[in-house]
Amino acid sequence: MIDTVIKEVFLIANEARKPDPPYTVSQWADKNRYLNTVASAEPGLWRTKRTPYLREIMDNLSSYVPVETTVVMKGAQIGMSEAALNFCGYAIHHSPGPALYVMPTVDLAKRVSKNRLDPMIEASPALSERISPARARDKGNTMFSKEFDGGTLMLTGANSAASLRSMPVRYLVLDEVDAYPLSVDRDGDPLTLAEERTSSFVKRKIFKLSTPTHRDISRIAQDFVLGDQRYYNVPCDGCGTLQPIVWSQIKWPKGAPEKAVFVCAHCGHEHAEHRKEDLLSEERGACWIPTQEPSEPGLRSYHISALYSPWRTWKECVRKFLKVKNDPARLQAFVNTVLGEPWEDKSGEVIDPDSLYAQREDYPLAPAQVVLLTAGIDVQNDRLELEVVGWGRDEESWNIDYQVLPGNPSSLDVWDQLDEYLQKRWPHPGFKDGIQIAAACIDTGGNHTQDVYNYVRPREGKRIWGIKGQAGPRPVWPRRPSKNNKGQINLYIVGVDSAKNTITSRFKNSGPEASGAGATHFHKNLDREYFEQLTAEKKVIKYFKGHQRIEWHKSDTARNEALDCRVYAYAALQGLILAGLNLNKEVDILEERLKNIESPSTDSYYPKRLKPEPEKQFIRTSISAYMQGNRE
Repeated sequence: MIDTVIKEVFLIANEARKPDPPYTVSQWADKNRYLNTVASAEPGLWRTKRTPYLREIMDNLSSYVPVETTVVMKGAQIGMSEAALNFCGYAIHHSPGPALYVMPTVDLAKRVSKNRLDPMIEASPALSERISPARARDKGNTMFSKEFDGGTLMLTGANSAASLRSMPVRYLVLDEVDAYPLSVDRDGDPLTLAEERTSSFVKRKIFKLSTPTHRDISRIAQDFVLGDQRYYNVPCDGCGTLQPIVWSQIKWPKGAPEKAVFVCAHCGHEHAEHRKEDLLSEERGACWIPTQEPSEPGLRSYHISALYSPWRTWKECVRKFLKVKNDPARLQAFVNTVLGEPWEDKSGEVIDPDSLYAQREDYPLAPAQVVLLTAGIDVQNDRLELEVVGWGRDEESWNIDYQVLPGNPSSLDVWDQLDEYLQKRWPHPGFKDGIQIAAACIDTGGNHTQDVYNYVRPREGKRIWGIKGQAGPRPVWPRRPSKNNKGQINLYIVGVDSAKNTITSRFKNSGPEASGAGATHFHKNLDREYFEQLTAEKKVIKYFKGHQRIEWHKSDTARNEALDCRVYAYAALQGLILAGLNLNKEVDILEERLKNIESPSTDSYYPKRLKPEPEKQFIRTSISAYMQGNRE
């Protein structure tokens, strides 16, 4: 123990006295970093000129540059993780010292080591001569530790407190910090734990990078504001004015995203995509410009979007935007990963039921645009409540029906009513025998779990699924069901918060004029109580095992059955999609069928009561094999 302490003291003292030669990370990479075909689409010697916006960021990490902390809030596919690897290579070969690379989890750290770091070491002679091959029986090169003369590069996850508390380090990479837990093993913030390990070194270097998430909880957005907030400015071909490439200045003719251009904010000059490489060129004057005073010396912060990426075109960005612009849930992913900006929910956490009530419409049920129906069923002590939702292209939705089936779920009567209802068909111009519910989800929580199990078990083959809602950041529909339940059914764990985020964010694109991805339509027969229940919950920030997350909660007295039913109906759609449904392909097939019908029925039909129907086989003609089948 004493020997270890003495060794660390001498290591720190020697590091403080030792002068480093003036050699930058970008210079090192241009001379020594090689990319192989396994880890890169552009193999060969690294060229910073390919991504000139990385040069200053990498050079901040050079040992002699008086910048201590570099923060980058970024979009995807811009090469920033490669810059972090160049920093590691520099620390191994040119300016040796103890280093730590932290990913959100140990598993992700393992992937970086295997898929990114090891290929870099193997392809770069300057590194492979200092670190023995991973396949050799050498404890100096393991999945999580790379030893070299003068130091060790360790890799770990932010979820491992033990790794974050070990030896001091001079170089620190904190990758994708927005995915870190707030606390780890009751030891506190992993960012603080990791940064504390650099406190003994005079010339420490901290590189913090991430795509942002929600503005309220984004770590990288908060750190960006603390720095000098630099943006990469490019010179206009027309007037020469330096300016950042921002989304508001990407323009395109209506219906022609392939003609997207970057328009100068000062003179209006249009820059085509092929001009991007020259615009980014440092030789033409492109550079990083700070916009604020940093909160402390030695702290630089940067923002860069995927609009700068040589691997992503502006037309691709425009096409993606047009596809998701009316669907806030998917628009958030665009803002985070393409624009590299934190998402701010402008729709607000509290939704006004009256505004939605005013958007009710009178339309035929089911409308011609609807290609399939799903149902969500909520179980109460004295009734079942259910909603049927129709789905069209890009998940445009229509309320088809809302029903309350009275009866105690412990008795068979209410389940017989449900059986009868789920066999109902609605008149539809594109389906000879009408359109039927394709899948239904029933909540197994509450006081009647076993009753639901008993109902679902013999009907799973008819796509009547038992589900259990779970809060937190998880997918709406799981990859596989759980059978760890008393009923031995396929139990699907539904990410209800994710579903509510999507559903409620789409409410602002509702009403008679609403159209496009995620548009939502409510029938005129719905009463105000339905909308009160649909908007009964609001977003709150919660803490779970150290993670800060946004959840949906209602007051103790509010009723939210309508929201639950809508969530379950949406979950059923996602279950079909994960099972192989291509929703837009089904719409294409339906539209072709409707072209061959001279006078489709336009009579409005809204079911008020349950009506028995004769048993008969249900076959959809001219619809794909996936949509065919007997649901009875």
